[in-house]
Amino acid sequence: MNIETIKLQNGWKQFDLRNDNGMIISLLNYGGIITRIIAPDRDGNAENVVLGFKNVQDYKTDPNFFGALIGRVAGRIQGAAFELDGTVYELEANDGVNHLHGGSHGFHKVIWETESFQEEDSIGVRLSHSSKDGEGGYPGNIELSVTYRLTNANELILEYEATTDKTTPLTLTNHSYFNLSGNLKDTIHQHQVRIDSHQFLELDEHLIPAGTILEAEQTPFDFRRGRILDDGISSGNEQNTIAGAGYDHYFLFDHSHTETVVVKEMTSGRVLAIETDQPGMVMYTANNLQSGMELAEALSKKHLGVCFETQSSPASLHHERFPNVILHPDETYKQRTVFRFTTE
Repeated sequence: MNIETIKLQNGWKQFDLRNDNGMIISLLNYGGIITRIIAPDRDGNAENVVLGFKNVQDYKTDPNFFGALIGRVAGRIQGAAFELDGTVYELEANDGVNHLHGGSHGFHKVIWETESFQEEDSIGVRLSHSSKDGEGGYPGNIELSVTYRLTNANELILEYEATTDKTTPLTLTNHSYFNLSGNLKDTIHQHQVRIDSHQFLELDEHLIPAGTILEAEQTPFDFRRGRILDDGISSGNEQNTIAGAGYDHYFLFDHSHTETVVVKEMTSGRVLAIETDQPGMVMYTANNLQSGMELAEALSKKHLGVCFETQSSPASLHHERFPNVILHPDETYKQRTVFRFTTE
């Protein structure tokens, strides 16, 4: 196992983590962005399984959050405002009238402090950042650390930890777009996905949760027995149509299985299993991905990747019963998500 550090322009650094199986994770200190994940197919061919730019400088102006660390609050906050302990906090409206992914200067734009490490069975990079009270409109000084760890079991482990000195909303995630076909040879229509979830949040026409928890059974949102993503992309179901022909919905996990999500791509034989202690995730099938951007292996187009944004729900700021995003000064935010790559 080894780590290579490459100095880029503007104080950016790239870290290449390589395990003993030839799996490679490349990430930047800018935005904590994962730029590539090289993983073998069933025949041992190592290919990239995430979307990333050909030119690294394109991440500066990326509207898609490719591979980025998201915060302070992942997802959309209705009306770009929330009330906490009697005080209304106004945020940047960077998604119509709503606030998305921490705003245009969120954690995806930060140059993080970094420390690489090598342990007996893993290598990785620990990223840290201090977010000041009032930054982005949010209350509280936040101390953050996020660890990216690659093991010889072909696992990418993300560990998040944060504290605050004022009560504040916080939920972090990674926004990688996965495509297990390898080197973007195909779209994600035929990816088979299993999700340990029987409920999801209804969206309104602005992609904001309407306050209703819907049952997935007998809809294209029931992934408990596995189904291809094209079932929803092509379904004509009202909720899939609202999302732009696909999924951009928060799934509430049942946590009845160790593996919360399992994704298979039958041509390559690649399998991605996700374990997490988060209460749910947004699955986003790149419905709004614009065409023609120069990615590492191909030009971008709709439905070229799928995101599994494990997190709590920012809709809990406006609706009860949803997974809470509030962090108090006497608490430590601690979350873990594992992406495990195998073949069959």
